[in-house]
Amino acid sequence: MNKAQHQREFTGRHMLLVMFGFFGVIIAVNVTMAVLASRSWTGLVVGNTYVASQEFNERTDRGRRQQALGWQAALAVEPTRLSYSLTDAKGELVPLERVEVLLHRPVSGHEDTDLILQPAADGAHAADISLEDGTWIVEVEADAGLEFPYRDVRRIQVRDGVMR
Repeated sequence: MNKAQHQREFTGRHMLLVMFGFFGVIIAVNVTMAVLASRSWTGLVVGNTYVASQEFNERTDRGRRQQALGWQAALAVEPTRLSYSLTDAKGELVPLERVEVLLHRPVSGHEDTDLILQPAADGAHAADISLEDGTWIVEVEADAGLEFPYRDVRRIQVRDGVMR
């Protein structure tokens, strides 16, 4: 037998199968990535970007006035408790009326938790909570008798239920 007789001819049908295989893999990967992305994060940062842009200068001004107070915030996350307190520039505890906390992951919305902290014996405000390990964003709004709520936003790492 001649070597030329054993070689198969590459036909249009073979090319069609190669094309279907190539584009089939691309489409399958794209669909998989789209499904995984839609399940992990909504992509929503703000509900209305126009309103958020209008509020930017006001928020910036509030942040500057808040920073000028010279207050220090103390946030503690323990295995079953979250506590928050403020001290003024003299180191004295700032009395707080209401402290609200929003805990959320940076890239998902399914573990978001809203808390209202209660006054504790040590002068702080606290609530019972158990956080899973990983990265969390903690947004605190505290009524400290100012014309606007004292706002504190932090990114924290939790390992074994404790903030690191």
